[in-house]
Amino acid sequence: MQDSVQSSAKSSATARPRWNHAFKRLWSIHWWMAAGFLAIYFFGIIMVRLPGGLDIRGSMYNIHKSLGVVALGLLLARVVTLLQVYSGKYLKRRPKATAPWIRNVVLHSLLYGSMVVVPVSGIWLSNSAGHAIPLFFVDLPDWFEQNSAVVSAARNLHFWMAYTMLSLTVAHILVQRKYVQKMWARYRKKFSAS
Repeated sequence: MQDSVQSSAKSSATARPRWNHAFKRLWSIHWWMAAGFLAIYFFGIIMVRLPGGLDIRGSMYNIHKSLGVVALGLLLARVVTLLQVYSGKYLKRRPKATAPWIRNVVLHSLLYGSMVVVPVSGIWLSNSAGHAIPLFFVDLPDWFEQNSAVVSAARNLHFWMAYTMLSLTVAHILVQRKYVQKMWARYRKKFSAS
């Protein structure tokens, strides 16, 4: 009995914890991005419904665009961190290509792709319409030339990809519903105790 306790203590002491530094950073970036995209959707939905003459509309566009640029930066940091986590995990053992694992990879690949396409299409839309992309108080250099002929295509791409990304996010939440339920219960318990 004592040997099994010692061996389990030894294995847990030598085993690398799942919540290592890179993994914690990955989850932190995940939740910052989730909050950022919620804000981006909020500002996007409100700003397009406001009348054109309101001063606040321009400010909302600037915040929406700035948050989109920040989201691209966070996505880059997330991909680098994800590669750190996966290189440590999958260099030791390759994943089994089961149907659930393949579905998960496809969903996440589509989600990551949309996290690139939505902000870049927004930048394309703004630049092609002759508008700068602000990063809060600093205008960034144009990525695309002004071209009124492509504004409609850029607007459609940005609009439809944003809602595609939203539907992929809902699918992601549904696939991860057990985790979401555990997390929700943990936070409810934590806040009800205080």
